[in-house]
Amino acid sequence: MNQIALEPALAGRKARGAFFTPNELATFISDWAVRSPEDRVFEPSCGEAAFLVAAARRLRGLGAPAGVPRRLFGIDIHEESVALAREALAEESAQSKLASGDFFLLDPPDKRFDAVIGNPPYIRYQSFSGDARACALQAALRQGVRLNGLASSWAAFTVHAAAFLKPEGRLGLVLPAELMSVNYAAEVRRFLLRRFGTVRLVLFEDLVFPGVLEEVVVLLAEGSGGADRFEVFQAKSMSDLVGIAGNAWTPYAPRDHEKWTSALLPIDTLTLYRQVTGGTGFEVLLDWGETYLGAVTGCNDYFAISKAKARELRLPLGELLRIVPPGSRHLQGIEFSTQDWRRLASDNQPCCLFAPRGRPSAAGRRYIAQGERVHIQEAYKCRVRTPWWRVPLVPRPDFLLTYMNHDHPRLVRNNAGAHILNSLYGVRLHAERRRLGQELLHLAFLNSVTLLGAEIVGRSYGGGLLKLEPKEADLLPVPSLDALRNAATRLRSRGETINTRASTQDARLAMEQVDRALLRDELGMAMSDIERFRQARSFLFQRRMARAKGQNGAH
Repeated sequence: MNQIALEPALAGRKARGAFFTPNELATFISDWAVRSPEDRVFEPSCGEAAFLVAAARRLRGLGAPAGVPRRLFGIDIHEESVALAREALAEESAQSKLASGDFFLLDPPDKRFDAVIGNPPYIRYQSFSGDARACALQAALRQGVRLNGLASSWAAFTVHAAAFLKPEGRLGLVLPAELMSVNYAAEVRRFLLRRFGTVRLVLFEDLVFPGVLEEVVVLLAEGSGGADRFEVFQAKSMSDLVGIAGNAWTPYAPRDHEKWTSALLPIDTLTLYRQVTGGTGFEVLLDWGETYLGAVTGCNDYFAISKAKARELRLPLGELLRIVPPGSRHLQGIEFSTQDWRRLASDNQPCCLFAPRGRPSAAGRRYIAQGERVHIQEAYKCRVRTPWWRVPLVPRPDFLLTYMNHDHPRLVRNNAGAHILNSLYGVRLHAERRRLGQELLHLAFLNSVTLLGAEIVGRSYGGGLLKLEPKEADLLPVPSLDALRNAATRLRSRGETINTRASTQDARLAMEQVDRALLRDELGMAMSDIERFRQARSFLFQRRMARAKGQNGAH
């Protein structure tokens, strides 16, 4: 089939979340899950039966005679895939019972399965809507799992699939790595540890699915009775799956509501990290103040304008507010000064927000009419407010916080007193902490524990970006009030050096200065322990970057 003929088929697969599994991965999971020639195996969302074909070969290898009926079962919503699945299993002389239909409408049978294996459809919440979403959420709720509106299809699928197992059965699934880190998956993580006696995860450094940018994990869960921990095997690629030994797995006991990202770290480093962040030297950013998203204009190209354009439009100064231009690339250091703002303004950057608070001037009314001629008022955020041209502002923050980063998040002191748009978070300190915090918190933020914490509480997105949601930013470990107060003299003496070096492309030198002043001299950490935090952060960072390179090379 040529490429032109393939494109509609590929588009259809993507629409229903179908990404077909490499044979090596299907074989690995089937070999793990199928342990007896008597096992009954179910593949929900079976597609073209990659897992059932592998299971048929496994059953035959265990001594099951060819043609034994009623050992292999599958369902898929796509009738053409089911027909292809029947053909594939017939070629293996494997009898099966396949059906076309919606897995979420299927009730678990009285005689449940020894193994449920497969690759759930991956449909993001934006496309996973209507009756399909309602059925999926109800299926999960019947297992006691309440998923929120941001959940993608795989989450409910995983929970519903477990209901088809015998109490001591085995669940082997290929899942998005979102399982480890996203907030909506917390209920799935808790369910897995509550339902199964053993939970294991295989994580890959390389991308597993050619041409698909989504990072995946393999879930291997079995037994019942609950588990207080799970185990992790870190593989570079699928070739590492051959001969996985019991001693290759790293145990990890998550704290309640904790993401599983930190399971990637050596257990001694993770234990040390927990001790340090749970001690008196660290708090979370929420203890210092409120983190919030910048103002949502509905159309930055219209509302955020340059000084030159404002002069051309003859807009009065009273209808303009000083803003940090949209984006965060121009925030190179850890301070944003009035001089920085003026430099960007002279470079014709959109440093002003059109924001008339009362009745607009004649020039303002002309600009509003100009916007209406190109239908700015019909943009979603504009059409739901009255008047459409009045942007709801957020408080001017003490600090700017970058939340989409290739390297690491930066806490930037807002010396310019600028307003912010939604490409940045603002941090407004509690009144009783403002004086000391405004002076030193942005310096102290550049320590190895905080930067490692960002990798742990954040999540990796396409291209290797590290993203922090506001509630995740709240949980960033930062120096405590007492630690910052006691380290103040040391930080002040290094402040100019830290700020200068943080403005360069290599913030490592600034971090080393902060580590010495805060972690070593104030908190008494050994340099060997500080180095462990640096290496752990570097490992998670390099892992993000390696996946980004793989994504950039995918076609």
